[in-house]
Amino acid sequence: MSEPTFAIDRRQAGIARELFEAVRDMPLLSPHGHVDPRLLADDDPFPDPARLLIVPDHYVTRMLLSQGIPPSRLGVPRRDGGEVESDPRAIWRLLAENWHLFRGTPSRLWLEQTFRTVFGVETPLRRETADEVYDAIAARLAEPGFRPRALFERFGIEVLATTESPTDDLAQHAKLAADGWGGPDGRVISTFRPDNVVDMDREDWRDEIGKLGAISGSDVETYAGYIEALRKRREAFIAAGTTCTDHGHPTARTLKLTPAEAAAVYQRGLQGNATREDAETFRAHMLVEFARMSLDDGLVLQIHPGANRDHNRKLYASHGKDVGGDIPQATDYVHALRPLLDEFGMESRLHIVVYTLDEYTFSRELAPLAGGYPAMFLGAPWWFLDTPDAMRRFREAVTDAAGFYNTAGFVDDTRAFCSIPVRHSVARRSDAAYLASLVAQDRLPMDEAAETMADLAYHLPKRIFKLDGNTK
Repeated sequence: MSEPTFAIDRRQAGIARELFEAVRDMPLLSPHGHVDPRLLADDDPFPDPARLLIVPDHYVTRMLLSQGIPPSRLGVPRRDGGEVESDPRAIWRLLAENWHLFRGTPSRLWLEQTFRTVFGVETPLRRETADEVYDAIAARLAEPGFRPRALFERFGIEVLATTESPTDDLAQHAKLAADGWGGPDGRVISTFRPDNVVDMDREDWRDEIGKLGAISGSDVETYAGYIEALRKRREAFIAAGTTCTDHGHPTARTLKLTPAEAAAVYQRGLQGNATREDAETFRAHMLVEFARMSLDDGLVLQIHPGANRDHNRKLYASHGKDVGGDIPQATDYVHALRPLLDEFGMESRLHIVVYTLDEYTFSRELAPLAGGYPAMFLGAPWWFLDTPDAMRRFREAVTDAAGFYNTAGFVDDTRAFCSIPVRHSVARRSDAAYLASLVAQDRLPMDEAAETMADLAYHLPKRIFKLDGNTK
């Protein structure tokens, strides 16, 4: 299987290969992702190929669900503890039988490249080869060199950020630090994601507020105590090496409330009387408050809006969150972010990285905003947009107004640990193809394209996500 260049003609392909080769072996930075820290803290052997590569991958299970194959047949746990397929080989065979569904998709690209580059398996996956491919991967997983920490080294990962909530005790990160893998100078760090204690629409919000009070030792029955608790937890995360926060709100709306106004909304939430508008108002206000906190403690503020969570209500009812039931929606940024940018947009010490699922906003809203405020940077295409085609469209849409240096580099945003090097390779090849098109058009000299390539692959994310030790 050849390695794709994503270039559209031979001359560009040659230039793209040269640019990619210059960064192929640069370290990988994974400043935003969802790998379970327990994976590296325990360093146990991976399970079978199905539970490693299929069961947790909602890209895969979502596609199969669209053709009538329920997640339970793929081993995805049910909320009610009901019966699901437990035979990993049966799960693998089911994927192989339906492999044609993934033609042209990034899931197929990532999986095939993972089979080949991580596990050394060249046999194409088919119904007839399902067992052969399964056995080859299973044999690799039994080898010491395929344990998580060994693969981490082999992948060339310099820093990997996981994602935890303020109510997490960071025990896994403490274990990593004790082993020399975590802490402020560690290779595995956490990201502070407070959605569970900010979003009043969550059914468990009040319970999570109680946990926040218990773990912080603060009186969270008052708004002032709630803010104090969040600051305390941020301090604990920073002590464990955290450099970023992450906020996955339905919209990008921001709003500046007075302390009294915020306290009134918070009390309605505690009393169970908050409306949907209260929940949106509180989320919007807290983004401004988190930016204020970031000015004080140096954490990068990441905003991930635009997902209509759990749109597939029957899927949520049977299997819960994060199993492929979310859908992108149109998102406003120009008006939504204005209160935040009015307050802090000119603060060059503050790094606000904004992502989108609504690619129509790239050139119309996001690139001009990032090109006009020192605090704002464009996050990489993510989730439904982390594909070669969407990455190309991203560069074509934003470079005119934002250039390259108001973008934040690639984030893999994945739970699938073994796909990390493949995803970074795809992103680097995509950027190389775009830069090659500029060189071929005589719009950029080759030496500057090579320098830009290295910046996009490594130097920009290291600086913008404050992985260089400069937290202020």
